[in-house]
Amino acid sequence: MARPTTKQALLEAANTNFETLWRTIDSMTKTVLTTEFDFSDDVKKKEAHWQRDKNLRDVLIHLYEWHQLLIHWVESNMAGKKADFLPEPYNWKTYGDMNVAFWQKHQKTKLEKSKEMLKASHQSVLQLIENFSNEELFTKKIYDWTGTTTLGSYCVSATSSHYDWAIKKLKAHVKKCCG
Repeated sequence: MARPTTKQALLEAANTNFETLWRTIDSMTKTVLTTEFDFSDDVKKKEAHWQRDKNLRDVLIHLYEWHQLLIHWVESNMAGKKADFLPEPYNWKTYGDMNVAFWQKHQKTKLEKSKEMLKASHQSVLQLIENFSNEELFTKKIYDWTGTTTLGSYCVSATSSHYDWAIKKLKAHVKKCCG
């Protein structure tokens, strides 16, 4: 699927990938769901997230927390309160540490709660997107706080692209468990 460049395509991709994510989750057996993620023997999986996330809850919470980043960033800036996308003390070189902090924060969050949180935050993000026109989402520099990137690009990253990341990760876990 091509990266969305219109509001309609963004909403469709977000919903399609979200539905695919849940179909993937719903197809996971109890064994797969209760087996800890372990990609340590796969040399191709070098990114930190392959070691960080140990189960479905960790993946869902990661998506939820990135929704929260987007929502807070947009709402703050639209209210005239200058905010960066990443909270202090993080930046684009250290956001991996932020992801670990999210992971640590939610180690006692139950799987069912993480599912509820993600479903609610997905709806919140869709409502947020609905508040903007196609032009506001996909015209560069329409908002000074988005820098050289469009608001829509951030929305794509926090929804459809991130859901695709999660789907691939879950499918890799299923394949590893079930060969």
